[in-house]
Amino acid sequence: MRALEPEVVDAIWATIEPLLPVPDDSHPLGCHRQRVPDRLCFRGILIRLVTGASWVDIEAILDQQVSDTTLRTRRDEWIDAGVFDQLHDEALAAFDRLIGLDLSEVALDGSLHKAPYGGEGTGPNPTDRAKCGWKWSIASERHGIPIGWAIDSANRNDVRLLEPTLDAVAEAGLLIDIGTLHLDRSYDYPAIEARIAAAGITDTDIQRRGTKPEPGQPHRLTLGLRWIVEATNSWLSNYGQLRRNTDRKSRHRHAALCLATTVLIVGRLLDYRDRWSPT
Repeated sequence: MRALEPEVVDAIWATIEPLLPVPDDSHPLGCHRQRVPDRLCFRGILIRLVTGASWVDIEAILDQQVSDTTLRTRRDEWIDAGVFDQLHDEALAAFDRLIGLDLSEVALDGSLHKAPYGGEGTGPNPTDRAKCGWKWSIASERHGIPIGWAIDSANRNDVRLLEPTLDAVAEAGLLIDIGTLHLDRSYDYPAIEARIAAAGITDTDIQRRGTKPEPGQPHRLTLGLRWIVEATNSWLSNYGQLRRNTDRKSRHRHAALCLATTVLIVGRLLDYRDRWSPT
């Protein structure tokens, strides 16, 4: 998995380390146990993202160098300090600066996943025999880089998540630069087109309901440029923590999406750096 490659880990750590909150070393008795290094906790968080393993299993994988309680506590400290959001923002800005975000074609769609332990932001999955699940609605630019998303329960209709997703894109300052927005047939309603126009997007490509591929026509042609977000959803679904999520809070899922997106961007930047390297 790309997320655990040493050069990817080093690149992300170099970005995240300056963002970490300063630890509180005070103690009422003037003594305390030595603090577990942040780098070790970061590695544990990455392993959980990739494998979806429990915190107890990650403690064992790391040879009991850090407890599962410390891993959860450190993750929550970083979430409270906005570390994961800042990490994602810096990665997105770096991609835009070095390669350039291509907002001429943007695709948006949702993706459903398991959440067997329930918690906030979960609900019955209509595609998985009503088992508990969650979903994200994500917008991807032409390279497949996520530029904004919204998360909710699995039974939340994609249409209800359209505006929160566009709001997230607007918070990143990218909404006004979108050329064409590509959507599937579940968004084929006049009211949806009016909402998109009100958001400032004048060109939309929505697959019409009731349309089917012509005989002998490849399915890829009917998919159009919506394949962009389908590829993004496929990449993100490779991460065990996202595919079968056992977190109980939405902010934990959001942090995992921030980290997974950062890994995706860093991998693309490293490939761009090595594009002229001899094979």
